[in-house]
Amino acid sequence: MLKSSARRYLIVMSFSLAAVGWMVYVSLTSGVYEMRVMDVIRTLLRVQPHTDYDLIIWEFRLPRILIAILVGMGLAVAGAVVQSITRNDLADPGILGINAGASASMVIFLFFYQGSIHGSGLMSVMAMPLFGLIGGLLSAVLIYIFSWKNGRMDAQRLILTGIAVASGLGAITLFFTMKMNPGDFEMAAVWNSGSVYNANWKYIASIVPWLAVLLPLIVRKAYLLDLFRLREESQIGLGISVQKERALLLLYSIGIVSACVSVSGGIGFIGLMAPHIAKQLVSGGHRRFIPLCAVIGALLVLTADYIGKTWFEPVELPAGMMIAIIGVPYFVLLLYRKNGRY
Repeated sequence: MLKSSARRYLIVMSFSLAAVGWMVYVSLTSGVYEMRVMDVIRTLLRVQPHTDYDLIIWEFRLPRILIAILVGMGLAVAGAVVQSITRNDLADPGILGINAGASASMVIFLFFYQGSIHGSGLMSVMAMPLFGLIGGLLSAVLIYIFSWKNGRMDAQRLILTGIAVASGLGAITLFFTMKMNPGDFEMAAVWNSGSVYNANWKYIASIVPWLAVLLPLIVRKAYLLDLFRLREESQIGLGISVQKERALLLLYSIGIVSACVSVSGGIGFIGLMAPHIAKQLVSGGHRRFIPLCAVIGALLVLTADYIGKTWFEPVELPAGMMIAIIGVPYFVLLLYRKNGRY
């Protein structure tokens, strides 16, 4: 049984990685300016590099692809952690208002440092995830306080409170967005809808340290995510400091979400869909589940970005909008299943 489970996991992971590789290839070679695979290989390996190919690949397509992969991985893992620590399969950083808190903080930052949204200054870009973290933490604290009932966190109140807080923070975000100058307003509007089209190497430099530190910490505590599925009394009986570990894992998740939001805006539903898709494909503990979840999240964002930029030419739809088109019906389906109506 264990060998069969391990074999299935390896097969699913291999196919998922192959799918990500295929989307990277398609995204590199397709677009307004079509390229052959050999042109891409020569450019990447610096064999007979061409000026136009250098510009297209290194300045436009490759940063965008890398940001999509990193954001998809981060949001998917954060969603898996949030679902585990709340024991609620409908939980998601976006639905719970964490994304909205990070977005509101980011828009306020961009309002007072107008021009930073264009990535003009390295220090301002590196500071963006910190501002997102502050907003994410504040929204998480508010949600945590109002979700507390009879000495414990209530799952139903958690979702309702998250929706309410997200609505309020969305109004704040809209207010500051409307106060921006026309150029920054247009960029902020696209950013708020969840887009990676403005990706650049500075954005990559700002998000990589956060993911490089926080993702391994979550994987290291994967066994706790398995135990969080038990009743709280059982967790305490096993000697787990429940509140401390839950707070740490939530902090790690908020840090990841804040870093992702700072470079891509509010891309929702990845943290909801990726864990559910992974659960449908494989079984086992979170030590296996989290890496697969990260790969599926990367695949979702890559695919959504590719469809948004190629299928609707000359108009380009943000990746967040494409994911929402799928994510909203998916959330409703999960809600009906959870309530036993499906």
